[in-house]
Formats: sequence, C-alpha cells, structure tokens
Amino acid sequence: MDAFYASVEQRDFPEFRGHPLAVGGSPDGRGVVATASYEARKFGVRSAMSSRQAMQLCPHLLFTPPRFDVYKGVSSHIRTIFKRYTDMIEPLSLDEAYLDVTEDKLKIGSAIEIAKQIKDAIRNELNLTASAGVSTNKFIAKIASDYNKPDGLTFIGPSKIIPFMEALPIDKFFGVGKVTAQKMKGKGIHYGKDLKKYSQEELIRQFGKSGKFYFHIVRGQDNRPVQPNRISKSIGAEDTFETDISDVMVLKTELQNLVLKVERRIDSKAKMGRTVTLKVKFSDFTQITRSYTSIYYINSYADIYAQVEKLFDNLLLDEKKVRLLGVTLSNFYEEDVKKLESNQLSLF
Repeated sequence: MDAFYASVEQRDFPEFRGHPLAVGGSPDGRGVVATASYEARKFGVRSAMSSRQAMQLCPHLLFTPPRFDVYKGVSSHIRTIFKRYTDMIEPLSLDEAYLDVTEDKLKIGSAIEIAKQIKDAIRNELNLTASAGVSTNKFIAKIASDYNKPDGLTFIGPSKIIPFMEALPIDKFFGVGKVTAQKMKGKGIHYGKDLKKYSQEELIRQFGKSGKFYFHIVRGQDNRPVQPNRISKSIGAEDTFETDISDVMVLKTELQNLVLKVERRIDSKAKMGRTVTLKVKFSDFTQITRSYTSIYYINSYADIYAQVEKLFDNLLLDEKKVRLLGVTLSNFYEEDVKKLESNQLSLF
C-alpha cells in the first residue's frame, strides 16, 4: 500500500487531502511519526522521525493520531481481494504481502494482469492506491514493488533480472540498511555491478553472515517460498542509527517507535506473547540483550513498552553511545486469538 495510514486518513478526512500529513507524533514536538503522506515526504518527513524534526522540515505539517482498528479493517478487506486470486498469501504487515500466483484461482494466466486487477479492486472498493512488483521470486518482487511508488506496477522478468540488479543503487537493495550501505560505498560499492565483483567468501569476511545473502541477491537468487502459514517464533523490529546516540530521551523515543512497529506486526499476525526482549548494540559494536517473561500474554503497545522501558531503565548506560536498538516479542500463545479472548478468565 502507498503511505497506508496517511492515505486512509486523507481518504476519510477531506481537510487532510493535498496537505502534508503525519500520522503519529504531535504538534507540541512529542512522539514520533509513524507514517507521512507523500506531500510531507517531499519535505523530507519520514517514519521514525521525531515530531520536532518533522516540523522543522515542514512547519505547516498536520498531525493526526493513528486509528489502528480502522487500518486493520482496511487490511482485512485487502486480504479478501487477494483471496479471490490465490490462497498463497504471506502477510508481512497490515499493508504488505507476498502472493504466489503460479496457480491462480481465476485461471487468468498472467501475473501482470492479476496485479492490475488487484490494484483496480483496491482503488474501486477502498479508494486507495497500491503498488505492485511482479517477478520470479520474493526478493526481486519486493524491490519492484518499491521501484515506482505511488500507484506503480513494475515487472522484472527473468531476462531483465541481472541487468536490473547490476544497475540498482546499493541504497535500493532490500535488506541493505543505511549503515551497511555507507560501509559499502566506502569500499567503492555503489551499484549492484560493484557488489557483484566480490566473491562470497570476500563478502562474508567484510559483512559477516549477511555476506552470503548479498552474494545471492545481487544475482537475483532467492529460493524462499511464499509461506501462508508460516509460524513465527518471534516478531520484532530494530533500527541502526545514522549517528550513534547517547541521549536517553532520544533513545526512548526510538524505542517507542520500535514498539509501535512490533505492535503493528503482531496485530497483523494475530499473535500474543509473554517474552519481551530488548537488544542494544553500542558504538564499539558490543551487544547486549535483556528479556522479561510475564505470566500474562500481551500484544498491546502499552504493555510491551512498559516492559521494554523497565529493561532499558535497568541498563547502566553511563552515557555510552548506542548504535542500534531492537525490540522483540516471543513465547507466543499459538492458538487462535479469538479462542484466547473467549477464555480470558481461565487463562489469566
């Protein structure tokens, strides 16, 4: 989906249409932006940015609180559209999914035509736009879906994969973060063709286990199947910062944003868990994790953040500079959430 939360708000509230809009955060400078409209993105406003910084970039920015129940309802409708064409659906979040249309229900026989029809159905039934990527595997399709936003449809066929990947800027590689991209550029790796010059062994030496991943993706190789019933052992989010951070309040703001992402992801998968884990990597690349396991199952922002904040406050940072923060929820209750909710008295 294109700027999903912001697009839903602009659809439902005419006063937001055509104006720079941030979902999440507030005009008093507190909190962080969850999603920015395309009008706001032109000013450099992006998700995970503090409200204060967003207003500095765009003084006339509008703010609205998120309505997750509404977004979940829209996401459910989108899923019903997908199911008209295939049952092989692997959700990544409320607004993104992989579809395997090798055997499509309607016998259309063209992945491109199926993508067009899905985009049209989303527009006609929900008055929203989506971007689609069509290719032979998940990795290339993911890159293609981001290539021509908003309202895009990009097809990368087998004969086009290698030249496409060779010409792709390293910043655009799905799975290559900002810090890694800068490290690559420092070694003269600016495009896929530069990355392709390195052997798998060299990439592993330079980038650890991820080197094997980089070796294969630059060649367009990804054999992962679409997994409609994938069992997740943990769901989390992490962020590597452009510059190391020692300010506790800034770090807590980053934690709030990470917990927001985790809540969205567990909500889309109908999960509840008991173990919250905080991951911290420092500027010297040392890393620690701290976990807390509750007797209760939790899945809300408030409950997850309460535990994460306790774990964070118990750390002895001593003004250490932090390079990365991560939050995960695990130890899931694997039965249907509706069954769990109907038996809350016996469980809790």
